Amino acid sequence: MKVLVIKRDKIGDLLLTTPLLALLKAGLPQVETHLLANDYNAWVVAGNPHVDRVWVYRRVRNAGRLSLGAVWQWLWQSLALRRERYDWVIVANGDESPRAIRRGLSLGGARIVARCADASKYPRLTDPLPPGVSSHEIERLLALLAPLGISLPPEKLFPTYKLPKECSTFALNWLAGRGLTPGKYVVLGLGARRPKKQPSTAQVLAWSAHLKQRWDLDTVFLWTPGKSGDPLYPGDDDVAQPVLDAVSHGHAPQIHPFRGPLPEALGLIGSARTSIFPDSGLMHFAAASPGGVLGLFAEPDVSPSPAQWAPRGPKAEYLEADKSVSELADALVHDRLGRLLA
Repeated sequence: MKVLVIKRDKIGDLLLTTPLLALLKAGLPQVETHLLANDYNAWVVAGNPHVDRVWVYRRVRNAGRLSLGAVWQWLWQSLALRRERYDWVIVANGDESPRAIRRGLSLGGARIVARCADASKYPRLTDPLPPGVSSHEIERLLALLAPLGISLPPEKLFPTYKLPKECSTFALNWLAGRGLTPGKYVVLGLGARRPKKQPSTAQVLAWSAHLKQRWDLDTVFLWTPGKSGDPLYPGDDDVAQPVLDAVSHGHAPQIHPFRGPLPEALGLIGSARTSIFPDSGLMHFAAASPGGVLGLFAEPDVSPSPAQWAPRGPKAEYLEADKSVSELADALVHDRLGRLLA
């Protein structure tokens, strides 16, 4: 049997799909599993033992601009995919994704599984499933395997990620240059596009001071490089600046700023005692790391809710604010960190 899994979302979404890939191999050990991902997220499954082949496509539109080269590449690639004659094509989304469904239908699989509210919109969709109910995204994805005769496991499955050796080596060298060692610091990040999900400057300073005083742990402060107006991927330079000012004036010697690429940031997360992140892709990677994570959510009635997007891992906690993370009491944060650090 040959199965194609389509995942066209961002890095955190693909990481949450790794339990589906693992369960597919466990339920059908002889299956040949292919994954179709984009040039932004495909690296997440590099070295994943549950994927036999990864097909990478370039995004046709990037920052609102059409790429003719990407169009031609997809035309060629879609012909190659059709020649694979897949027995099953799984559109791996917890909710309906019309573009992903159309992409899956264009590849001519014998059976095509996807979530949709109105199956009449997709006449060639052989196995439509209703949109996800009130459950975590991982369970929504795992349920897509039901048409293949694979049931949900009794235990929770966690996302997995293989950290490249070069990322770990970078982290060791970077830490040594600042007098830090693995396991003796906490990563605190600003990785969220919505300001209401980000901790305030006062919180970053207070939490890092508590970690140093109570646990003798330094803080590695991470944020997304770039300006908030970047159309491709907004950065957090402006939000991070007040914290950097406090560090430069000697008010927060326990904080060690890191502004750098994503692979190096993952290396630092992988060696941390634990991490603190707003709801983001980095939060999910931290949940898959040995130290775990404290995830931060805000205004769940209008924003993605932890009921669907909470961090999943052996060591994962989260807090939920009514309107903004800046409202969270320091004592509550310290208590949740204590659960991860004890």
